[in-house]
Amino acid sequence: MNAAASPVPLSALRDAAVRDLAWLLSSASLLAPSAGAPLAQPWASVADAARTAAWLVALDAQPAPLHDALAQARPVRLGRYAECLLGYFVGHAPSLRLVAANLPLRLNGRTLGECDFLIETARGERLHWELAVKCYLCVATSGAASLVDFVGPNLADRFDLKRARLIDHQLLLTRRDEFASLGHAGPWRAQMLVKGWLFYRAGDARANGAIADPSEVEADHPRGFWVTRDAWPAFAGAQRGDVAWAVLPRLAWLAPRAIDEAAATQGPGALLAADAVLAQVAEQPGPSLVAALARDDDAMWREITRGFIVPDDWPERAAAFAAR
Repeated sequence: MNAAASPVPLSALRDAAVRDLAWLLSSASLLAPSAGAPLAQPWASVADAARTAAWLVALDAQPAPLHDALAQARPVRLGRYAECLLGYFVGHAPSLRLVAANLPLRLNGRTLGECDFLIETARGERLHWELAVKCYLCVATSGAASLVDFVGPNLADRFDLKRARLIDHQLLLTRRDEFASLGHAGPWRAQMLVKGWLFYRAGDARANGAIADPSEVEADHPRGFWVTRDAWPAFAGAQRGDVAWAVLPRLAWLAPRAIDEAAATQGPGALLAADAVLAQVAEQPGPSLVAALARDDDAMWREITRGFIVPDDWPERAAAFAAR
């Protein structure tokens, strides 16, 4: 079964962590599969998907065990938060058994890498999953973009470099002699979960797929916008009139947001007018992720789009980083 086919719609889930987990499992990959780098399939059949759906709905009704696991791990980075969510899934969900997580490979005291997850399915398949959660902004200005043109918001990461590391190193760890000495008999099938969002400059034809993405990118990946602070007032003013905005904390960067009235008025991610958003992000040294939300019939505020507001000098610095 296609991993992008969700076993339960996000709109049916209310708990933020459970929604993030469901999105992590069912959202479209950022990378398309390639030789030696297939996509992980959290459920292998219609029956597996149904069991997973029932499990997610039950967890949404009683999310305390997941909350306790997250509180114990205390993740502060988005990647670690996603790791904790996926680790909870493979450790508790039906149809999968966790064999090992974050398994280090060492040679002469030097760490060669870590296998993110070793998993056994109900059919006895042994899977090696590598997880990556990324947000990249496309800085191409003309013609077709390549992976080089997708850069991290803080200009410390680039999509081409991450893909090379994943395919040429991380997915090959269970084939190394050093892994064989750990006692986890194989063979292990390496698969990747590369989830996240790609952001395109507001008004760019790439934002709606009018200009094709690089062949390595999955066509239906989650998309958003990016805009400079100077251009923000005009951009926000052109959006539909019933939206409010939220500046998203880093651990709220996964699933599209859905918040109730209480969360809409207080705490991190509370709803703001567009000018208040600009005042808040102007205090930050780098890009900030924001979301537009509209009130639904069930009195929930649901995300309709998201994007980065970047400093006015960021596009020039990003282009230089992409050209390295």
